[in-house]
Amino acid sequence: MAIINVDLQKSYRILNPGATTLVSAKHGGDANAMAITWAQALDYDKLTIIPHNGSYTRTLIEKSGYFAVQIPVATQAELVSELGAEDNSRFNNPHKMDSVKLFYKDGFDVPLIEDCAAWIICKQISESHNEQTYDLFIGQVVAAYADDRIFDGGHWKFESVPDELKMLHYVAGGQYYLDGKAINTKRNPIVE
Repeated sequence: MAIINVDLQKSYRILNPGATTLVSAKHGGDANAMAITWAQALDYDKLTIIPHNGSYTRTLIEKSGYFAVQIPVATQAELVSELGAEDNSRFNNPHKMDSVKLFYKDGFDVPLIEDCAAWIICKQISESHNEQTYDLFIGQVVAAYADDRIFDGGHWKFESVPDELKMLHYVAGGQYYLDGKAINTKRNPIVE
């Protein structure tokens, strides 16, 4: 084994193999979605996302105060790439969402994308300094849903589902990885 230097501009790729997400929002009857690799749990009932400054989805989040984070599966790789393409901005392509299948859960006017592994609906916790300086948005989780074929009993079931139902992990340049094999230990090293 050799320990190699990693270009600082690419160092984010070391931590980046977290699940690729789709973020959606709606305001005034106008819905949009975008792919975001920069989504992370902040604690048990809060998360963070980094929607690109000036993106259409970010504008809808700022206006409505709500957004949803979805976990797409392998069969949605092309959709994720399409929704994440900079040249496919809703500002440039008014028909971007025409082929995206959306649904809504009772009590929430937040669009959710069909066929994902899981969906988390959040109320924006406004932090204008973080949003303007770092593009960092904090969401208070108000509802969460999952496909029981993939997530049940508080755990992902990737070891027992076919590859097409596994979540995507974006690395760079259009390359994704899928979740692999589960490894169980006798001891739980993390306080839950």
